[in-house]
Amino acid sequence: MKMILFSSLGWESWDVERKPVTPDGMPVLIDDDLLLEDAGGPRPAVVVNRLLRELPSSGCSSPSSWPTYARALRYWTEFIVELGIELFDGRTRLKEALSAYAVHRACGPIEARFDAATWDQHVSILAAFYRWATAEGCASAEPFTFRQAKVAYGDRAQVQQVNMAVRRRPKPHVTIKYLESDFESLFLKALAGLDPDGREDTRYRGRELARNAAVGKMAVSTGLRRQEFTYLLVPEIPPLPARPSVLPFPVPAGVTKGRKFRETWINYQALLDVHRYLDLARPLAAEGSVWRPSRPLMVTEVDSAGGRVDGTWVRWSSLRPDERLRLVAPDGGSMLVALRHDGGPFTAWATVFARASARIRGRFDPRFPIVNPHRLRHTFAIRTLERLVGGYYARVAQMVEDTDADAALALCLSKADPMAVLRDLLGHSSVLTTEIYLRRLDMTRIYRDAYERPGGRRSVQEQNTAAAREADEEFDEDLEYEEVR
Repeated sequence: MKMILFSSLGWESWDVERKPVTPDGMPVLIDDDLLLEDAGGPRPAVVVNRLLRELPSSGCSSPSSWPTYARALRYWTEFIVELGIELFDGRTRLKEALSAYAVHRACGPIEARFDAATWDQHVSILAAFYRWATAEGCASAEPFTFRQAKVAYGDRAQVQQVNMAVRRRPKPHVTIKYLESDFESLFLKALAGLDPDGREDTRYRGRELARNAAVGKMAVSTGLRRQEFTYLLVPEIPPLPARPSVLPFPVPAGVTKGRKFRETWINYQALLDVHRYLDLARPLAAEGSVWRPSRPLMVTEVDSAGGRVDGTWVRWSSLRPDERLRLVAPDGGSMLVALRHDGGPFTAWATVFARASARIRGRFDPRFPIVNPHRLRHTFAIRTLERLVGGYYARVAQMVEDTDADAALALCLSKADPMAVLRDLLGHSSVLTTEIYLRRLDMTRIYRDAYERPGGRRSVQEQNTAAAREADEEFDEDLEYEEVR
């Protein structure tokens, strides 16, 4: 079975009446013989493709997540076909196939093994597929068995189904996914080509150190997701204020998860480093650049809100990541904040962070974890909670006295629940999502007694389920990163 990513480019020559409605980038599964049906009717791949096409309207709007669903279903389908079991076979046969598949992914060939997190992600996708197929009349049984479990988050409790196929994993406090302060400092120094003492690392000959350090510091200071900081445009970087302060940092809807605009914050030093890169190092790559994408979007006028692209005025916030990659600045080079040495857009942040982590482990501290981009978002969440709870409020009154520019921020901090502030900074839908997410990052270590949740809130099962799902999605990038590695 093959997987391709659909593209409508050149559809006019396909002998069809109108442009296909399938979104560009949608994965499509095709059997090796290229047939869509046989004597028994449509092939299983046709049914799977139906589900994939419905993902954007079923809560999975991000194109980067679609291939994950397709690969999980492809692996499962290929495996059970080799056993002589149909995708929509009887329950007994499907359960036998699931048992064999679990063994294959746990202790089969090395290249086929999944860790617990990746396995649980695949189980979740397969369970959702069989629920959908049953509702659509394509399947009469599913291979999964569920048990009832009582789950509590603070004063909220609910009974929910738990899939028995998932693997047991360590408790959240055992699998720390953020950087403690000393490791955070060590990582940011490594990105800048410095040793743990802050001196130039003469044994390291890295390139684009100013770029890597500036973007790394911006990511850990703002809590932006990888997609959000990777595809930021130069005009979207806030200007430096007249004097140091904590600054609002708008996150354009075009790059956020779910296309929801939000506003986080950034500290002065992090923003200063970004501007130093933009003013000093970045022009060396952009000046005289002849880089061009395959389908360039030429920018001729620029301001902070938008610009003229191919002769039409557009707002930067409306541009999606794939469109941002094609923007060519008036003076040449990409419009993205981070550039390669040839002026093209730089997006390989997982590689940069992993290499910096490996260098630290090999030369300075063998305990240092391999950092993926989303770990910096986790670090922001924990560090912000530490500030909000651990004495941050005591300084609010002084902030109001010292500067009128920060008065709105100070008022927000003094009036809002810490979880509500962090919810807005992270872009979560509810405080419950933020709490579930933070529990997985071991928030109890930070404020065991300092934070007390207001009582009397009603618990609604649908809200709890949605919050748990949104919290799960926060760790999708971690799973994708581990699977690639």
